[in-house]
Amino acid sequence: MRTIAASLFISLDGVVEEPAEWHFPYFNDEMGAAVGAQMADTLLLGRKTYDSFAGAWPEREAEGGEDAGFGKTLGDARKIVVSRQPLEFTWRNSELLQGDLVEAVTALKNEPGGRIAMSGSISVIRQLLAAGLLDELQLLVHPIAVRKGERLFDEGENPVPLELIKSETFTTGVLYLVYRPAEATGDVSYDDAKARLPRDEQ
Repeated sequence: MRTIAASLFISLDGVVEEPAEWHFPYFNDEMGAAVGAQMADTLLLGRKTYDSFAGAWPEREAEGGEDAGFGKTLGDARKIVVSRQPLEFTWRNSELLQGDLVEAVTALKNEPGGRIAMSGSISVIRQLLAAGLLDELQLLVHPIAVRKGERLFDEGENPVPLELIKSETFTTGVLYLVYRPAEATGDVSYDDAKARLPRDEQ
């Protein structure tokens, strides 16, 4: 079965909205390598993220600048867009995800092929996490509190347990953290935890 990995720029206080307004001062070779490693031959994108990418990367590829190679990689990838409305695509290799999100993504994961990557697309990530369809959550945590904007996790009744499977600290102070879904932690009270408090040995 194919796996889905979502990658996000995120601030210390959990903001993921408009990272272009705050994350570029932290973008160095280490982050560039991490972003490049997250690429895949299939991208699953929400409509807003797709519109942002499609409004920038085809032109950057055509201009032939330093980022043209990455623009070509994005252009060559299969891009599947989640939208409730029909769309007309001008960027090559783009298509609309058909039908119910959970059913369609389940079918996509059962297709032959490699890893599926996501970037941005917060509402889609939340839904896939809730449905148990997201395999990895890759967070580039920036050492800045943005203090306004949409956060990764919204208000809800059910917690989202995650297991840390990789961590790396960049020279800029950015933390590269990779999580996967975990089993619920169960009911543990203070009485259960207090045995682990430091003890006075005197």
